[in-house]
Amino acid sequence: MLLCVLTGLQTHIVNAATLERPDDETRTLLHQTIDKADSFKDRFDAEVWLVDMDARLARYVKNPQERMHILQLVHTESHRFQLQPELVLSVMHVESLFDRYAVSTVGAQGLMQVMPFWKNEIGTTSDNLTDIATNIRYGCAILKTYLTREKGNMMRALARYNGSLGKTWYPERVFNAWERYWFVRY
Repeated sequence: MLLCVLTGLQTHIVNAATLERPDDETRTLLHQTIDKADSFKDRFDAEVWLVDMDARLARYVKNPQERMHILQLVHTESHRFQLQPELVLSVMHVESLFDRYAVSTVGAQGLMQVMPFWKNEIGTTSDNLTDIATNIRYGCAILKTYLTREKGNMMRALARYNGSLGKTWYPERVFNAWERYWFVRY
């Protein structure tokens, strides 16, 4: 009985990651990304997560190279700052809908909508917030800082990230995006 359940679970995991077969270009990019990814437990873990997230992100980021770049950086930076990569993807989803050139009405920039004043706080004034790597690194550092300040309270940390501390609408949007688009079920 247990063997049947485990076999069914294994089949579900494999099927979840392989519903949409990658084309040759995506397959090559996937292998290159896996080869340089050092934030995963092992190669299998990297392949399952990257194939799954690549298929989910494809509707928002059409360029396969940019998708793989984003995913590799999200995984690396989220692990550096002890965040769940799917949470970081959910923040990007809500903040910019994965538009690296997004600029808000108050001046927040990039995938994670980082305010320019952060360049003085955690970087240099010459940093480009529309650069994917810079934006993800800043966003993860800021979110981790707020999570620490709020003693692990994700609702308050997300509200602080958005500048809406004391309100729940923003964290609820992030949690909804997480559940609907980015939650890992394997």
